[in-house]
Amino acid sequence: MGAFSEENGALVIRFGGETLRIEPWGSDAIRVRARPGLKVVEPHVSALLDPASADGRVEIGDTGASLTVGRLRTEARIVARYGADVKRELVLRHVRADTGAELLAEARGHFAGPRTRNFKALASGSWKLEATFRAYDDEHLYGLGQPQHGQMDLKGVSTTLVQQNAHAVVPFVVSSRGYGMLWNNPAVGRAEFAQNLTRWTADACPGLDYWICAGDTPAEILRTYVAATGRSPQIPDWALGFWQCKLRYRTQDELMAVAREYRDRGLPLSCIVVDFFHWTRQGEWKFDPTEWPDPRAMVDELRAMGVETMVSVWPTVSASSEHYAMMVDAGHILTTERGVPVVIPFPDKDPFGPGFFTYYDAFHPGARDAHWEIVAANYVANGIDHFWLDACEPEMRPAHPEHVRTALGNGAEMLCAYPFLHEGRYREGLRAAGRDGVLLCRSAWAGSQRHGVILWSGDVWSDWDWFRAQIPAGLHAGMSGLGWWTTDIGGFYDGHGGSDDFRELLIRWFEFGVFSPICRLHGFRVPDGVPVPGPGEPVSYGQDTFNIFTDTGGPNEIWSYGAEVEAVLVALLQVREGLRPYLERTFAHYAETGDPVMAPLIYHFADATELHGEGGAYMLGPDLLVAPVTARGVDRMEVALPRGADWRHVWTGARHAGGTTATVDCPFGACPVFVRDGAAADFSGVFPALADD
Repeated sequence: MGAFSEENGALVIRFGGETLRIEPWGSDAIRVRARPGLKVVEPHVSALLDPASADGRVEIGDTGASLTVGRLRTEARIVARYGADVKRELVLRHVRADTGAELLAEARGHFAGPRTRNFKALASGSWKLEATFRAYDDEHLYGLGQPQHGQMDLKGVSTTLVQQNAHAVVPFVVSSRGYGMLWNNPAVGRAEFAQNLTRWTADACPGLDYWICAGDTPAEILRTYVAATGRSPQIPDWALGFWQCKLRYRTQDELMAVAREYRDRGLPLSCIVVDFFHWTRQGEWKFDPTEWPDPRAMVDELRAMGVETMVSVWPTVSASSEHYAMMVDAGHILTTERGVPVVIPFPDKDPFGPGFFTYYDAFHPGARDAHWEIVAANYVANGIDHFWLDACEPEMRPAHPEHVRTALGNGAEMLCAYPFLHEGRYREGLRAAGRDGVLLCRSAWAGSQRHGVILWSGDVWSDWDWFRAQIPAGLHAGMSGLGWWTTDIGGFYDGHGGSDDFRELLIRWFEFGVFSPICRLHGFRVPDGVPVPGPGEPVSYGQDTFNIFTDTGGPNEIWSYGAEVEAVLVALLQVREGLRPYLERTFAHYAETGDPVMAPLIYHFADATELHGEGGAYMLGPDLLVAPVTARGVDRMEVALPRGADWRHVWTGARHAGGTTATVDCPFGACPVFVRDGAAADFSGVFPALADD
């Protein structure tokens, strides 16, 4: 009996004690699964939807076989390894079916081994997996979720596949060689794109599982991926306006006073956010009635003002929670492998102060249902449609996933998918309730875009280095299918309202926020009265930050930083309001196609190969090129404009040819922004300098 066979349109290979299943999975796309033994198995959690019908052609020879789907062909051949631990090995190679050009091929790091697909047996039927591929000198890679390393090109980057605060894992990359690859595996591990080898690892998994597609442009590749993992819903129009948020509004009266102040000043406001510790205890998922006595009245008044309300809900559970005993008995919480609840130290509203909390188990369908039922009874019933799903990595201390036991198995095997399942149940519940809600999430996984989530870049620091890193972070998120994206304008930690440097940073970050998919002001500001640190001194909050979490940070409204800053931010808010029709069209197009709202220049100008790795400027929709000011004291910048279009500087109306470098002034409130010349008339109502078209 030969090693190769065709089974229901799939190429199945059994060789050397391993089984591979290679099958069509959408247009120009193939799914590859492998596992030691007699059959492959389905993963516990998969990002892939059932494929649309795709015709594949299986061809089988004596020492090899292939599967062709559209423009992609996967070739399998048995090769001899001289001087190797295993003498004969099955190796895969993915090529363009129309030209034969190699896209990606398996490779060994050393001729003696280990194999290209290296499985190390673990207990309970799992494997530690390492899959290695060739490295290509001319390759550029984008995606992989939302990193904070600040690199726009992933070539040369080694990174963890572990969900962490500010580091969201979506294991999908777009390659300049004309392929996209999804590591369809929720295990923790690593992805390494070295000069000599590309390597994906999983600490524990049921088998190899990846999906690969071919395309002529980054747009073709990303659209194919989004079709395979799910399209985003349409975003509600209100979400494209300005969001007000801070750590934290302590009471209903305090929050309403801020919203009314925006109204009385005539300032646009679309959403105001109720942050953490509005609750009684963690894991009770309800308003504290002493501080929030009438949430329904609050929501109704805000909605009458044209303002939506969002509430922060954490997946954490305190042992003091009224639900804790029930959840433990039902097996609804994460535990260690020996059954002890997994813990994170954090403060709570409990009078005993800081304590240890666990998480509900999002891998248990009964736990997801029970959690949602409590949320629906305490929030949705009070008119809350929009949820801030914070700490949903889940963020544990210490971060050792292999010590965690979920309802589906060991944490190392699946914890990357926690936010995917958590947010998915919210979307399901909101749809069943007839609510068009928005979810703001600190983590996401492959396919999260189909749940309609806004990924935000987490608790980043209020300094220029972190600010610069947010631009590639947002661009990689878009190249991972997540078009709904935002940051904390001004950064989260260590922003001091009395600091000249911070006020300048806030203005420049606000410029970026206005020209981002979602515009949201947030931060953990130093309380009033705490002295501004001197040069080289650390920022102080005046007391232990745990205490401030349960109290409040400093003010963070646009009038909080003095009249000069306020005037700039008010003008920028008007720009954001003027951009909303354009953003509505751009978000609608994203929902239809998967084209990112905020995209690298190379996405829209695929022939301009000099743009690979450019992460300081980006496209907002198809027509606006934005180059944020990311350093202190800058009032003039040079911006390289892509060939393939001519450009207008939106603040002066000056014309610039594509393929040239424009030198422009950038005073506060006017970071460099250019519009495609042919589209300038569409923006004349926002930017008066364009009105001569």
